[in-house]
Amino acid sequence: MQIDILTVVPELLESPFSHSIMKRAREKGLLVVNTHNLRKWAINKHGQVDDYQYGGGAGMVMMCEPIANAIDELQKERKYDEIIYMTPDGKNFNQGTANQLSLKENILIICGHYKGIDQRIRDQYVTMEISIGDFVLSGGELAAAIVVDAIGRLLPGVLNDETSALFDSFQDNLLAPPVYTRPEIWRNIKVPDILLSGDPKKIEDWRYDQALNRTQTKRPDLWEKHENS
Repeated sequence: MQIDILTVVPELLESPFSHSIMKRAREKGLLVVNTHNLRKWAINKHGQVDDYQYGGGAGMVMMCEPIANAIDELQKERKYDEIIYMTPDGKNFNQGTANQLSLKENILIICGHYKGIDQRIRDQYVTMEISIGDFVLSGGELAAAIVVDAIGRLLPGVLNDETSALFDSFQDNLLAPPVYTRPEIWRNIKVPDILLSGDPKKIEDWRYDQALNRTQTKRPDLWEKHENS
């Protein structure tokens, strides 16, 4: 999979993809992440990519021309399955969307900044708008990093044990069950006996019951979705 990211502050994206699972995914050649500085397509020598908004009001707006020129140039190299704009008024990102996007081959992500991008870009180019929550960030870079991480870890061969992702929280609209590791007894608190039984079927049933109980208690909204799925 290849993910291209358009941004005015590419430095913000250097660390998230240079460590841990994302680093391994890139080293294995399973995930290619390219950040593109939008100022490369600036309208003048000063690197301008934004301007005042029509109608007045505080905050600058990212201009059509730099973004359109960047997309047009990148599209000459590859066809994108999705062109995503990170925006607070987009669809809330969830595990289902991550699963869906992990099946794509080429994705372009546009990181908003300032007051956002000119609406005409959204109308003409963007195929999906994503929000990571009902709050506002300084720009779309950190949100884009979250989306890439969630997608990248689902690619076949990225995780050492590919079945691990199947038991993550939010798969099947359930939270993950509790997990334990050594020592068996810590501060007089013992690991549940069932996990030491060596019986895979009983352990699987216990984990499922725990996931149900956790979801019902902690996230009744998810529980409702699970019951209706």
